[in-house]
Amino acid sequence: MKIDPWSSTTYQDYTRLRDEFGIEEFTEKHWKDLLKHHKLLRRGVVFGHRDFQIIHDAVKKKKPWAILTGLMPSGKMHLGHKMVIDEVIYYQSIGADIFVAVADIEAFATRGYSLKETEEFALNEYIPNYVALGLKPEKCHIYFQSKNQDVKDLAYILGKKVNWSQMLATYGFNGSNNMAHIFSPLIQTGDILHVQLEKYGGIKPTLVPVGVDQDPHIRLSRDIAQSHRLYNVTLTKDNKIGVFVKVDENIEKLLDKAEKTLNSLNFTKLKRITKYKAIYIKDAEEKDIQIINNTLSKIEPKFGGYGFLQPSATFHRFITGLTGEKMSSSKPESAIFLTDSPKQSTKKIMNAKTGGAVSLEAQKKEGGKPDECVVYELFLYHLIENDNELHEIYTSCKNGEKMCGHCKKYAAQLMEKLLIDLQEKRNTSKSKIKQYLL
Repeated sequence: MKIDPWSSTTYQDYTRLRDEFGIEEFTEKHWKDLLKHHKLLRRGVVFGHRDFQIIHDAVKKKKPWAILTGLMPSGKMHLGHKMVIDEVIYYQSIGADIFVAVADIEAFATRGYSLKETEEFALNEYIPNYVALGLKPEKCHIYFQSKNQDVKDLAYILGKKVNWSQMLATYGFNGSNNMAHIFSPLIQTGDILHVQLEKYGGIKPTLVPVGVDQDPHIRLSRDIAQSHRLYNVTLTKDNKIGVFVKVDENIEKLLDKAEKTLNSLNFTKLKRITKYKAIYIKDAEEKDIQIINNTLSKIEPKFGGYGFLQPSATFHRFITGLTGEKMSSSKPESAIFLTDSPKQSTKKIMNAKTGGAVSLEAQKKEGGKPDECVVYELFLYHLIENDNELHEIYTSCKNGEKMCGHCKKYAAQLMEKLLIDLQEKRNTSKSKIKQYLL
Protein backbone atom coordinates (compact mmCIF):
# COMPACT_ATOMS: atom_id res chain seq x y z
CA MET A 1 0.00 0.00 0.00
CA LYS A 2 1.40 3.42 -0.95
CA ILE A 3 0.59 6.85 0.48
CA ASP A 4 1.25 9.78 -1.83
CA PRO A 5 0.91 13.30 -0.33
CA TRP A 6 0.38 14.83 -3.77
CA SER A 7 -2.17 12.44 -5.29
CA SER A 8 -5.96 12.69 -5.49
CA THR A 9 -6.40 9.18 -4.09
CA THR A 10 -9.37 8.58 -1.80
CA TYR A 11 -8.43 6.27 1.07
CA GLN A 12 -11.18 4.09 2.52
CA ASP A 13 -9.58 1.19 4.41
CA TYR A 14 -8.36 3.14 7.42
CA THR A 15 -7.80 0.03 9.54
CA ARG A 16 -5.41 -1.35 6.95
CA LEU A 17 -3.63 2.00 6.75
CA ARG A 18 -3.13 1.96 10.52
CA ASP A 19 -1.79 -1.58 10.47
CA GLU A 20 0.58 -1.13 7.53
CA PHE A 21 2.08 2.19 8.57
CA GLY A 22 2.17 1.77 12.34
CA ILE A 23 -0.49 4.39 13.07
CA GLU A 24 -2.13 3.87 16.46
CA GLU A 25 -5.89 3.83 16.87
CA PHE A 26 -7.40 7.04 18.27
CA THR A 27 -10.06 6.13 20.82
CA GLU A 28 -12.20 7.65 23.55
CA LYS A 29 -9.39 7.36 26.11
CA HIS A 30 -7.40 9.98 24.18
CA TRP A 31 -10.04 12.75 24.45
CA LYS A 32 -12.59 11.75 27.10
CA ASP A 33 -10.96 13.53 30.05
CA LEU A 34 -10.01 16.72 28.22
CA LEU A 35 -11.89 19.85 29.25
CA LYS A 36 -13.76 20.12 25.94
CA HIS A 37 -14.72 17.53 23.34
CA HIS A 38 -14.83 18.30 19.64
CA LYS A 39 -17.31 16.46 17.43
CA LEU A 40 -14.56 15.31 15.04
CA LEU A 41 -12.86 13.52 17.93
CA ARG A 42 -15.87 11.92 19.55
CA ARG A 43 -17.46 10.84 16.23
CA GLY A 44 -14.43 8.88 15.04
CA VAL A 45 -13.48 11.27 12.23
CA VAL A 46 -10.03 11.41 13.83
CA PHE A 47 -9.17 7.72 13.55
CA GLY A 48 -5.46 7.44 14.29
CA HIS A 49 -2.46 9.09 15.90
CA ARG A 50 1.25 9.03 16.53
CA ASP A 51 2.29 9.86 20.11
CA PHE A 52 -0.86 11.78 21.05
CA GLN A 53 -0.23 10.83 24.69
CA ILE A 54 2.50 13.46 24.98
CA ILE A 55 -0.04 16.09 23.85
CA HIS A 56 -2.70 14.74 26.19
CA ASP A 57 -0.28 15.01 29.11
CA ALA A 58 0.71 18.58 28.19
CA VAL A 59 -2.97 19.61 28.07
CA LYS A 60 -3.76 17.97 31.40
CA LYS A 61 -0.68 19.46 33.11
CA LYS A 62 -1.14 22.85 31.42
CA LYS A 63 2.34 22.70 29.93
CA PRO A 64 3.28 24.56 26.72
CA TRP A 65 2.51 22.75 23.47
CA ALA A 66 2.04 23.71 19.86
CA ILE A 67 0.01 22.96 16.76
CA LEU A 68 1.64 23.11 13.35
CA THR A 69 -0.68 23.05 10.40
CA GLY A 70 -0.35 24.16 6.82
CA LEU A 71 -2.48 25.46 4.01
CA MET A 72 -1.85 24.67 0.35
CA PRO A 73 -2.64 27.95 -1.45
CA SER A 74 -3.51 26.38 -4.78
CA GLY A 75 -7.28 26.70 -5.09
CA LYS A 76 -10.47 27.73 -3.35
CA MET A 77 -11.08 26.66 0.25
CA HIS A 78 -13.71 23.91 0.60
CA LEU A 79 -15.29 21.91 3.43
CA GLY A 80 -12.39 19.44 3.51
CA HIS A 81 -10.03 22.28 4.34
CA LYS A 82 -12.51 23.65 6.89
CA MET A 83 -12.38 20.35 8.78
CA VAL A 84 -8.67 20.86 9.53
CA ILE A 85 -9.06 24.43 10.74
CA ASP A 86 -12.04 23.35 12.89
CA GLU A 87 -9.62 21.00 14.68
CA VAL A 88 -6.99 23.72 14.98
CA ILE A 89 -9.47 26.17 16.51
CA TYR A 90 -10.51 23.50 19.01
CA TYR A 91 -6.89 22.86 19.99
CA GLN A 92 -6.33 26.61 20.35
CA SER A 93 -9.25 26.68 22.81
CA ILE A 94 -7.53 24.10 25.05
CA GLY A 95 -4.17 25.84 25.18
CA ALA A 96 -2.19 25.22 21.99
CA ASP A 97 0.19 27.77 20.50
CA ILE A 98 -0.83 27.81 16.82
CA PHE A 99 1.55 27.94 13.84
CA VAL A 100 0.15 27.96 10.31
CA ALA A 101 2.50 27.50 7.36
CA VAL A 102 1.42 28.89 4.01
CA ALA A 103 2.96 26.18 1.83
CA ASP A 104 3.90 28.47 -1.03
CA ILE A 105 7.21 26.72 -1.73
CA GLU A 106 5.44 23.37 -1.96
CA ALA A 107 2.69 24.84 -4.19
CA PHE A 108 5.39 26.30 -6.43
CA ALA A 109 7.31 23.01 -6.56
CA THR A 110 4.43 20.55 -6.94
CA ARG A 111 1.44 22.48 -8.32
CA GLY A 112 3.12 24.97 -10.65
CA TYR A 113 1.86 28.15 -8.99
CA SER A 114 4.02 31.26 -8.72
CA LEU A 115 4.81 32.68 -5.30
CA LYS A 116 2.72 35.73 -6.18
CA GLU A 117 -0.31 33.57 -7.03
CA THR A 118 0.02 31.59 -3.80
CA GLU A 119 0.24 34.79 -1.78
CA GLU A 120 -3.01 36.03 -3.32
CA PHE A 121 -4.76 32.71 -2.59
CA ALA A 122 -3.60 32.82 1.03
CA LEU A 123 -4.44 36.47 1.73
CA ASN A 124 -7.73 36.61 -0.17
CA GLU A 125 -9.13 33.10 0.25
CA TYR A 126 -7.70 31.03 3.11
CA ILE A 127 -6.66 33.37 5.91
CA PRO A 128 -9.90 35.45 5.80
CA ASN A 129 -11.86 32.20 6.14
CA TYR A 130 -9.65 31.07 9.04
CA VAL A 131 -10.42 34.32 10.85
CA ALA A 132 -14.12 34.09 10.00
CA LEU A 133 -14.28 30.52 11.32
CA GLY A 134 -12.97 31.67 14.69
CA LEU A 135 -9.18 31.39 14.77
CA LYS A 136 -7.93 33.86 17.39
CA PRO A 137 -4.88 36.12 16.90
CA GLU A 138 -3.56 35.41 20.40
CA LYS A 139 -0.77 32.81 20.32
CA CYS A 140 -1.30 32.37 16.58
CA HIS A 141 1.43 32.76 13.97
CA ILE A 142 0.77 32.53 10.22
CA TYR A 143 3.79 32.68 7.93
CA PHE A 144 4.88 31.98 4.34
CA GLN A 145 7.46 29.23 3.84
CA SER A 146 9.32 31.37 1.31
CA LYS A 147 9.66 34.25 3.80
CA ASN A 148 10.65 32.27 6.90
CA GLN A 149 14.43 31.97 6.97
CA ASP A 150 14.40 29.72 10.06
CA VAL A 151 12.30 27.13 8.21
CA LYS A 152 14.51 27.23 5.12
CA ASP A 153 17.73 27.02 7.14
CA LEU A 154 16.46 24.03 9.11
CA ALA A 155 15.37 22.28 5.91
CA TYR A 156 18.91 22.50 4.57
CA ILE A 157 20.76 21.72 7.80
CA LEU A 158 18.54 18.84 8.95
CA GLY A 159 18.61 17.33 5.48
CA LYS A 160 22.22 16.29 6.07
CA LYS A 161 21.00 13.18 7.89
CA VAL A 162 18.53 12.13 5.18
CA ASN A 163 19.83 10.12 2.26
CA TRP A 164 18.40 9.52 -1.18
CA SER A 165 17.41 5.94 -0.35
CA GLN A 166 15.19 7.16 2.48
CA MET A 167 13.52 9.75 0.25
CA LEU A 168 12.86 7.10 -2.40
CA ALA A 169 11.42 4.68 0.15
CA THR A 170 9.23 7.36 1.73
CA TYR A 171 7.96 9.16 -1.36
CA GLY A 172 8.66 6.94 -4.36
CA PHE A 173 10.41 9.72 -6.27
CA ASN A 174 11.65 8.95 -9.78
CA GLY A 175 13.71 10.58 -12.50
CA SER A 176 10.89 12.89 -13.57
CA ASN A 177 10.59 14.71 -10.24
CA ASN A 178 12.12 18.19 -10.21
CA MET A 179 14.57 19.03 -7.43
CA ALA A 180 12.30 21.66 -5.88
CA HIS A 181 9.66 18.94 -5.47
CA ILE A 182 12.22 16.60 -3.92
CA PHE A 183 13.39 19.30 -1.51
CA SER A 184 9.87 20.35 -0.47
CA PRO A 185 9.43 17.56 2.15
CA LEU A 186 12.50 18.93 3.93
CA ILE A 187 10.84 22.36 3.94
CA GLN A 188 7.84 20.71 5.62
CA THR A 189 10.17 19.20 8.21
CA GLY A 190 11.49 22.72 8.81
CA ASP A 191 7.88 23.85 9.27
CA ILE A 192 7.12 21.14 11.80
CA LEU A 193 10.31 21.38 13.86
CA HIS A 194 11.10 25.10 13.83
CA VAL A 195 8.34 25.77 16.38
CA GLN A 196 10.64 24.16 18.99
CA LEU A 197 13.45 26.66 18.43
CA GLU A 198 14.14 29.02 21.34
CA LYS A 199 12.93 31.94 19.22
CA TYR A 200 9.44 30.38 19.07
CA GLY A 201 9.12 29.30 22.68
CA GLY A 202 11.60 26.44 22.92
CA ILE A 203 11.33 22.68 23.03
CA LYS A 204 7.75 21.49 23.48
CA PRO A 205 5.32 18.79 22.34
CA THR A 206 4.01 19.58 18.86
CA LEU A 207 0.91 18.16 17.22
CA VAL A 208 0.31 18.07 13.47
CA PRO A 209 -3.35 17.29 12.59
CA VAL A 210 -3.48 15.90 9.04
CA GLY A 211 -5.22 13.64 6.61
CA VAL A 212 -3.57 10.25 6.28
CA ASP A 213 -2.11 11.25 2.90
CA GLN A 214 0.35 13.48 4.79
CA ASP A 215 1.78 10.67 6.93
CA PRO A 216 5.01 10.42 4.86
CA HIS A 217 5.84 13.98 5.99
CA ILE A 218 5.12 13.04 9.61
CA ARG A 219 7.35 9.95 9.45
CA LEU A 220 10.18 11.88 7.82
CA SER A 221 9.96 14.66 10.43
CA ARG A 222 9.94 12.18 13.30
CA ASP A 223 12.96 10.34 11.87
CA ILE A 224 14.88 13.59 11.38
CA ALA A 225 14.04 14.87 14.86
CA GLN A 226 15.28 11.64 16.42
CA SER A 227 18.42 11.46 14.30
CA HIS A 228 19.52 14.89 15.57
CA ARG A 229 19.08 14.07 19.25
CA LEU A 230 22.20 13.86 21.43
CA TYR A 231 20.53 11.46 23.86
CA ASN A 232 18.54 8.32 23.18
CA VAL A 233 16.27 7.05 25.95
CA THR A 234 15.06 3.54 25.33
CA LEU A 235 14.00 0.20 26.75
CA THR A 236 16.81 -2.29 26.21
CA LYS A 237 16.43 -5.91 25.19
CA ASP A 238 16.81 -7.00 28.81
CA ASN A 239 14.02 -4.60 29.89
CA LYS A 240 16.21 -1.90 31.37
CA ILE A 241 15.74 1.80 30.80
CA GLY A 242 18.92 3.17 29.29
CA VAL A 243 20.12 6.69 28.49
CA PHE A 244 22.69 6.65 25.69
CA VAL A 245 24.83 9.47 24.32
CA LYS A 246 24.64 9.34 20.52
CA VAL A 247 27.58 11.59 19.65
CA ASP A 248 31.34 11.32 20.14
CA GLU A 249 31.94 14.79 21.56
CA ASN A 250 31.45 15.94 25.17
CA ILE A 251 30.57 12.39 26.20
CA GLU A 252 31.54 12.76 29.87
CA LYS A 253 29.88 16.16 30.21
CA LEU A 254 26.69 14.84 28.61
CA LEU A 255 26.70 11.84 30.94
CA ASP A 256 27.36 14.11 33.94
CA LYS A 257 24.40 16.30 32.98
CA ALA A 258 22.18 13.28 32.39
CA GLU A 259 23.13 11.79 35.74
CA LYS A 260 22.35 15.04 37.55
CA THR A 261 19.04 15.37 35.70
CA LEU A 262 18.01 11.80 36.52
CA ASN A 263 18.75 12.43 40.20
CA SER A 264 16.56 15.54 40.07
CA LEU A 265 13.75 13.31 38.75
CA ASN A 266 14.27 11.02 41.79
CA PHE A 267 15.98 8.21 39.90
CA THR A 268 18.88 7.18 42.15
CA LYS A 269 19.71 3.60 41.18
CA LEU A 270 21.97 4.41 38.26
CA LYS A 271 24.72 2.40 36.62
CA ARG A 272 27.00 4.52 34.47
CA ILE A 273 29.29 2.88 31.91
CA THR A 274 31.24 5.68 30.27
CA LYS A 275 32.95 3.51 27.65
CA TYR A 276 29.49 2.47 26.40
CA LYS A 277 28.28 6.11 26.63
CA ALA A 278 25.40 4.80 28.75
CA ILE A 279 23.53 5.18 32.01
CA TYR A 280 21.18 2.37 33.05
CA ILE A 281 18.32 3.32 35.38
CA LYS A 282 17.41 0.46 37.66
CA ASP A 283 14.51 2.21 39.41
CA ALA A 284 12.73 3.42 36.23
CA GLU A 285 9.89 1.81 34.31
CA GLU A 286 8.80 2.04 30.68
CA LYS A 287 6.17 4.64 31.58
CA ASP A 288 8.99 6.93 32.77
CA ILE A 289 10.68 7.12 29.36
CA GLN A 290 8.63 10.09 28.20
CA ILE A 291 9.42 12.35 31.17
CA ILE A 292 13.10 11.37 31.06
CA ASN A 293 13.30 12.01 27.32
CA ASN A 294 11.48 15.34 27.54
CA THR A 295 13.66 16.57 30.40
CA LEU A 296 16.94 15.55 28.78
CA SER A 297 15.91 17.21 25.51
CA LYS A 298 16.19 20.62 27.17
CA ILE A 299 19.87 20.00 27.96
CA GLU A 300 20.87 19.42 24.37
CA PRO A 301 20.86 23.02 23.05
CA LYS A 302 23.59 23.82 25.60
CA PHE A 303 25.79 21.30 23.80
CA GLY A 304 25.04 22.48 20.28
CA GLY A 305 22.06 20.17 19.67
CA TYR A 306 18.43 20.96 19.01
CA GLY A 307 16.70 18.61 21.44
CA PHE A 308 13.67 18.39 19.17
CA LEU A 309 10.90 16.17 20.51
CA GLN A 310 9.44 13.92 17.83
CA PRO A 311 6.27 15.60 16.53
CA SER A 312 2.94 13.96 17.29
CA ALA A 313 0.14 13.64 14.75
CA THR A 314 -3.55 12.93 14.51
CA PHE A 315 -5.07 11.55 11.31
CA HIS A 316 -8.59 12.29 10.13
CA ARG A 317 -10.80 10.62 7.59
CA PHE A 318 -11.41 12.44 4.34
CA ILE A 319 -14.84 13.90 3.72
CA THR A 320 -16.25 12.38 0.56
CA GLY A 321 -16.87 14.70 -2.36
CA LEU A 322 -20.45 15.35 -3.41
CA THR A 323 -19.91 13.15 -6.46
CA GLY A 324 -18.59 10.23 -4.40
CA GLU A 325 -14.93 10.97 -5.16
CA LYS A 326 -12.40 12.93 -3.08
CA MET A 327 -13.50 16.51 -2.47
CA SER A 328 -11.19 18.64 -4.61
CA SER A 329 -10.76 22.30 -5.54
CA SER A 330 -10.03 21.21 -9.11
CA LYS A 331 -13.47 19.56 -9.36
CA PRO A 332 -16.02 22.24 -8.41
CA GLU A 333 -18.94 19.82 -8.65
CA SER A 334 -17.35 17.65 -5.92
CA ALA A 335 -16.92 20.41 -3.36
CA ILE A 336 -18.78 23.06 -1.47
CA PHE A 337 -16.51 26.09 -1.30
CA LEU A 338 -16.72 28.46 1.63
CA THR A 339 -17.32 31.30 -0.84
CA ASP A 340 -20.20 29.50 -2.63
CA SER A 341 -23.54 31.27 -2.59
CA PRO A 342 -26.46 29.51 -0.88
CA LYS A 343 -27.96 28.93 -4.33
CA GLN A 344 -24.77 27.21 -5.54
CA SER A 345 -24.47 25.04 -2.45
CA THR A 346 -28.14 24.03 -2.58
CA LYS A 347 -27.82 22.94 -6.21
CA LYS A 348 -24.74 20.85 -5.37
CA ILE A 349 -26.38 19.22 -2.36
CA MET A 350 -29.57 18.39 -4.26
CA ASN A 351 -27.41 16.61 -6.88
CA ALA A 352 -25.19 14.86 -4.33
CA LYS A 353 -24.68 11.11 -4.16
CA THR A 354 -26.61 9.49 -1.31
CA GLY A 355 -26.94 6.11 0.33
CA GLY A 356 -30.58 5.78 -0.62
CA ALA A 357 -32.23 2.77 -2.22
CA VAL A 358 -33.20 2.62 -5.90
CA SER A 359 -36.76 3.78 -5.17
CA LEU A 360 -38.86 5.31 -2.40
CA GLU A 361 -40.68 2.01 -1.96
CA ALA A 362 -37.42 0.10 -1.65
CA GLN A 363 -36.01 2.58 0.85
CA LYS A 364 -39.11 2.40 3.04
CA LYS A 365 -38.85 -1.38 2.97
CA GLU A 366 -35.07 -1.93 3.17
CA GLY A 367 -33.83 1.32 4.68
CA GLY A 368 -31.04 3.61 3.51
CA LYS A 369 -27.26 3.42 3.98
CA PRO A 370 -26.14 6.53 5.87
CA ASP A 371 -22.58 5.17 6.10
CA GLU A 372 -22.37 5.49 2.30
CA CYS A 373 -24.16 8.83 2.07
CA VAL A 374 -22.41 12.10 1.27
CA VAL A 375 -25.26 14.15 2.73
CA TYR A 376 -25.01 12.29 6.05
CA GLU A 377 -21.28 13.10 6.06
CA LEU A 378 -22.15 16.79 5.77
CA PHE A 379 -24.22 16.42 8.95
CA LEU A 380 -21.51 14.37 10.67
CA TYR A 381 -18.52 16.60 9.85
CA HIS A 382 -19.96 20.10 9.65
CA LEU A 383 -23.66 20.80 10.03
CA ILE A 384 -24.98 19.16 13.20
CA GLU A 385 -23.46 19.69 16.65
CA ASN A 386 -25.98 17.71 18.66
CA ASP A 387 -25.09 14.02 18.79
CA ASN A 388 -28.65 12.98 19.63
CA GLU A 389 -30.00 14.73 16.54
CA LEU A 390 -27.33 13.10 14.41
CA HIS A 391 -28.20 9.68 15.84
CA GLU A 392 -31.90 10.24 15.08
CA ILE A 393 -31.12 11.01 11.43
CA TYR A 394 -28.90 7.93 11.19
CA THR A 395 -31.43 5.50 12.66
CA SER A 396 -34.38 7.00 10.76
CA CYS A 397 -32.48 6.53 7.52
CA LYS A 398 -31.47 2.95 8.40
CA ASN A 399 -35.06 2.11 9.31
CA GLY A 400 -36.51 3.55 6.11
CA GLU A 401 -38.37 6.31 7.94
CA LYS A 402 -36.47 9.25 6.41
CA MET A 403 -36.08 9.81 2.68
CA CYS A 404 -33.08 11.31 0.88
CA GLY A 405 -35.03 14.33 -0.34
CA HIS A 406 -35.83 15.36 3.21
CA CYS A 407 -32.17 15.10 4.29
CA LYS A 408 -30.97 17.02 1.23
CA LYS A 409 -33.36 19.90 1.91
CA TYR A 410 -32.37 20.00 5.58
CA ALA A 411 -28.65 19.92 4.71
CA ALA A 412 -29.16 22.72 2.19
CA GLN A 413 -30.90 24.87 4.83
CA LEU A 414 -28.11 24.31 7.36
CA MET A 415 -25.42 24.92 4.74
CA GLU A 416 -27.10 28.17 3.69
CA LYS A 417 -27.00 29.39 7.28
CA LEU A 418 -23.32 28.41 7.63
CA LEU A 419 -22.27 30.12 4.39
CA ILE A 420 -24.19 33.34 5.09
CA ASP A 421 -22.67 33.54 8.57
CA LEU A 422 -19.18 33.03 7.11
CA GLN A 423 -19.76 35.65 4.44
CA GLU A 424 -20.73 38.24 7.05
CA LYS A 425 -17.66 37.47 9.16
CA ARG A 426 -15.34 37.45 6.13
CA ASN A 427 -16.42 41.01 5.34
CA THR A 428 -14.55 42.20 8.44
CA SER A 429 -11.84 39.54 8.66
CA LYS A 430 -9.48 40.91 5.97
CA SER A 431 -8.79 44.00 8.03
CA LYS A 432 -7.56 41.76 10.88
CA ILE A 433 -5.10 39.59 8.90
CA LYS A 434 -1.97 41.57 9.92
CA GLN A 435 -2.56 40.55 13.54
CA TYR A 436 -1.90 36.91 12.56
CA LEU A 437 1.10 37.23 10.23
CA LEU A 438 4.64 36.68 11.48
